[in-house]
Amino acid sequence: MANHGYCGVLLSLTLLSLAIHVSFCFPEINGDNKGSPRTTTDKGKRWAVLVAGSSGYDNYRHQADICHAYQILKKGGLKDENIIVFMYDDIAYNSENPRKGVIINKPNGHDVYKGVPKDYTGDHVNARNLYAVILGDKSALTGGSGKVLSSGPNDHVFIYYADHGSVGLLGMPSDYVYAKDLIRVLQKKHASKGYKSMVFYIEACEAGSMFEGLLSSNLNIYATTASNAEESSYGTYCPGDPSVPEEFDTCLGDLYSISWMEDCDISDLHKETLENQYETVRRRTTNSHVMQYGDMSHKQEFLFAYMGTDLSNRSHTSTSDISSPSISRAVDQRDTKLLYFQQKLKRAPTGSQEKQGAQKQLLLEIAHRKTVDYSITKLGEVLFGHEKSSNVLMNVRPQGQPVVDNWDCFKNFLNIYEKYCGHLSAYGMKYTRAIANICNAGITTEKMVAASDQTCANKPNV
Repeated sequence: MANHGYCGVLLSLTLLSLAIHVSFCFPEINGDNKGSPRTTTDKGKRWAVLVAGSSGYDNYRHQADICHAYQILKKGGLKDENIIVFMYDDIAYNSENPRKGVIINKPNGHDVYKGVPKDYTGDHVNARNLYAVILGDKSALTGGSGKVLSSGPNDHVFIYYADHGSVGLLGMPSDYVYAKDLIRVLQKKHASKGYKSMVFYIEACEAGSMFEGLLSSNLNIYATTASNAEESSYGTYCPGDPSVPEEFDTCLGDLYSISWMEDCDISDLHKETLENQYETVRRRTTNSHVMQYGDMSHKQEFLFAYMGTDLSNRSHTSTSDISSPSISRAVDQRDTKLLYFQQKLKRAPTGSQEKQGAQKQLLLEIAHRKTVDYSITKLGEVLFGHEKSSNVLMNVRPQGQPVVDNWDCFKNFLNIYEKYCGHLSAYGMKYTRAIANICNAGITTEKMVAASDQTCANKPNV
């Protein structure tokens, strides 16, 4: 009897010892330890969604950025079936591209276009398809390859978006991605256990407004943006930079984007954390404030968890391949189109039709800017009076507060403005804060329609 008791105690101690041993042998993989570098294992799959939301040769840099990102992920070991690419695909074989079929993302850079999947191109690059892809909803797609983010609860997801942006939205060739809509999609993806953790990088003007006061820390999403909620982001490797080949009339990349990608090109992503990269990019992106949002516990995860890594491809790369910020010319994203037309005019032969065409394009762009400036100013004066207008339209809310209270109003009023006054364009997008503030001021739909009609009744064709 005593012997049986002794054996029972011995068995209990053995089992307890085994339980302790097991708990130390296997790292935690639940949410309680989600920020630890040791949880960035290969148990789950890596997925990526890459989005260039613009079209036109003057926006060369956005598709160049996306193509470069694809090459990093591909070399890192991600399969094409797990990389979903949105790009209008009108750059590589554009008549203005001096290197047909080739896209570069830096002076003397390699071709980053080769091999890039053409999942969603042309008119299929739109907000509805993007939301459907993120949610893994094939039934909601219109055109494209049909690839969606079929990620599961153990998977790591990386989303990178490069385009023009403004307060509360990101551009698409034919529509907009609104911050509140994007957040709802991400919340739905999280609720469906569609990922273990997600990293989201955005290159755009006022990109911080997509997450400011909107991205909660409980979604397991860590995000960084090229700019805060009230400033432009910047193109780089632009015409006029001595290092940029003379045949290029447009910027080859964006400063925030090439900062993180060129860092990936030379770094061991097994050893570099998301926080390390954020600090590197923040130091190099001197013209705007690189921001971070969401679940900060993920900052200590290693980049390879999202982007993979292939050390053999980095052995012949040196830090000299990264251009110094003091050498690279940075241009406000909203001025890159103006620079493009100026460069075309400068390069065209004197007295040629090409010269005349470039001059006409430049003058039309300048006239469009003046028209937009005038219409927004007048709209504010019609609604609020001359003295109060500027203060109301340009009001900036405190950090941490969304730019608008009523997102349906914001979308509705922007549609009303564009119906009566014409498409805002990349330059005019700088005024979406004004539209948001009109909503915040409590203006009714009827008043907005009447004021827009009065403001732009005799508008030129913009």
